[in-house]
Amino acid sequence: MSDLSATSSTAESLPDEDAPGSFWLSVRKLAARVQDWFIIQPLSIRLLVVAVALLIPATGIYSASVIREQAQMAEVVKGMGGGAPQGQAAAIDTHLPIAFGSGSLVGFLDANPVQRITVVYKPLMWNVSERIVIVESAGHQYAWYPSDLETKIFTDRAVSAGWGGKLAFVPRADLDPASLTVLERLENRFQGARPQSEKEGWKAGVSGVLSATLTLGLIGFLFFQMKGQFKSLKFMEPGQVQGDLDDLVGMDDIKAEVAQIKDQYQRRAEYAEYGISKPFNVMFSGPAGTGKTKLASYLAKELNLPILFHSAANLETGYVAGGSNTLSRIVALAKRRKRCIVFLDEAQDLFMKRGGHRKFDDDTQNTLLAVLDGVRTKSEAEIIWIVASNFNSEQMQMDEAMLRRFQMKVDFRLPNREERLAIVQHYLSQRADKVEPGLDLRHLVELTEGRSPADLETIVNQAGITAVQAGGMIGTATLMGAAERVLVGNVNANTTKERERDRRIIAIHEWGHFLVDFESERRLAGGDWEVLQAQMKTIKISLKANPRNNALGFVFHKQGANLLKTKGDIEHDVRVLLGGMANEELFFGEEGTTNGAHNDITRVTRLLHHAVAEMGMYRKTRLNFGALSDNGGKSLDEETRSIMEAQSERLYGETKTLLARMKPLTEHLAGKLMDKGEMGLSEALHEIRSFEAACHEFSSRAGLASA
Repeated sequence: MSDLSATSSTAESLPDEDAPGSFWLSVRKLAARVQDWFIIQPLSIRLLVVAVALLIPATGIYSASVIREQAQMAEVVKGMGGGAPQGQAAAIDTHLPIAFGSGSLVGFLDANPVQRITVVYKPLMWNVSERIVIVESAGHQYAWYPSDLETKIFTDRAVSAGWGGKLAFVPRADLDPASLTVLERLENRFQGARPQSEKEGWKAGVSGVLSATLTLGLIGFLFFQMKGQFKSLKFMEPGQVQGDLDDLVGMDDIKAEVAQIKDQYQRRAEYAEYGISKPFNVMFSGPAGTGKTKLASYLAKELNLPILFHSAANLETGYVAGGSNTLSRIVALAKRRKRCIVFLDEAQDLFMKRGGHRKFDDDTQNTLLAVLDGVRTKSEAEIIWIVASNFNSEQMQMDEAMLRRFQMKVDFRLPNREERLAIVQHYLSQRADKVEPGLDLRHLVELTEGRSPADLETIVNQAGITAVQAGGMIGTATLMGAAERVLVGNVNANTTKERERDRRIIAIHEWGHFLVDFESERRLAGGDWEVLQAQMKTIKISLKANPRNNALGFVFHKQGANLLKTKGDIEHDVRVLLGGMANEELFFGEEGTTNGAHNDITRVTRLLHHAVAEMGMYRKTRLNFGALSDNGGKSLDEETRSIMEAQSERLYGETKTLLARMKPLTEHLAGKLMDKGEMGLSEALHEIRSFEAACHEFSSRAGLASA
């Protein structure tokens, strides 16, 4: 393989848009698109298009030739009147007998005395005319309908013959009714003997209309075909890629992998000397929004290669050979480009084990395996295939044959704290003149734990939208509001605005979650309120409804910083989730509990199943019984069920005991929350401190301080 120069580009590849208004550049782009469309069509469509393309000029040429002949004949007819006498009657003599002439018109004129020659004509299509020649001789009239050739001979002889001065031309429209009657009878007798120019006159029109119709039809067909095709099959040129690798902030380890791909492609001749000559098949995997698509486009820009983006979901057509045919078209396009990148996104299903019930999926996978195979033609040797997916190798069984096709695997991850800070600062720097100076981004960075770079970009963009609508700058409050809008969703207060009973139940429920977490964090903080406020994950408690998860209220909190959870962490999470229902039972009795805790109970069940069935907690032996179920399903044996129920009952009892001691505080906080609608962490802690201080003061005055 030849080495790739810095400005490598094939004859088929289009240049960058140096002159956006260039006419020839537009023509070349259009021609390239037509070629791309043509090459991926089946043979029948190609033959049809070629046939129509050849028929268009053929019909056009035929129409033009017929029109030219008709125009020449019209000139001949006009030339026949070069010496016509003036003032002759524009009518047929109806008193004289009229017969059909026999033999040659010119021969008759030369052999017989002629008193008058009348040519009756009328215009036809464009410049064409039809004519009847009536010769008056020896008291009789003779009628001829001359052919095109005879008309030309008649015209040439009229210039020098003695009878040339007896010609008279009469337009059909000038004939009187009696003459018209005679002429119509003559025409009836002349049926089938009309001149060739008149017979073919209609052919010229039909041929011209057919040529125009085919042209417009072909243009329309190609337009709609390419419009549909290039929504999914369209190469992006390197000059069209916005941004570069520097825009991917906090991905140094990922960019190092890409640098290796770039080096191996640019110096592939040197790598081949070491026996590394496999095709360039790269697999990107990781959570959604981590920059897989952006990185692929930036790699294309770095290598100066066109790139084709296509979603692997579009390969799932639902019928056999549907996806494989699409892959074949993609390969045909890539081969024409010779040097390019093909990027298949959302390709989780292509990595699943084959042999399922859906034959069309196996067919698509087999085709992709053949495309990615190590033994390939020279024309495919410089095509980079990048297949991206959001799969999790821990939870999905993958096809080993597919994995072996990739010489390089790049695993994307979610950004850590420092990287999230750098990403937010990067997006804010792009609109620096609209950002307040000295922003404190610590809370935002903590709040977005476990979020992707795409989520961070969305938050900054939402903050910009809010700032524009408010006519101000982007500040800390704007960013936190945008984070709530993006992470929680669009909330509203109208759902429970006039329902005091529901609002009170929701307030009691939400404070149950908060206070269980509060007591645990206060114990860890050693009573230091500043440390407590910094450590607590809660941001806001709200009575606004959240349509995203059908919740009538919510606690907005940041994710925990610990990636590994201990048994104590899991039990704390369970207590916090059970706090809502426990508080409802304390205030309204067991019969007063509501279905608002449905999501909490579901999450508790999953947590306890993970702890008991998968981690072996609360058992004598640490075994993962969940791994024994088919397809990763969560089967539940009696022992596991019994342990889960016992632990749930224990943790629920502990939660109720804790919240029972805090019932007066809950009543106070619920009233405040119902008045305000929502409260931030600092407000909640202030209300708790104020309430506890008032209680302590009252106890001191009443002599109950020791209690």
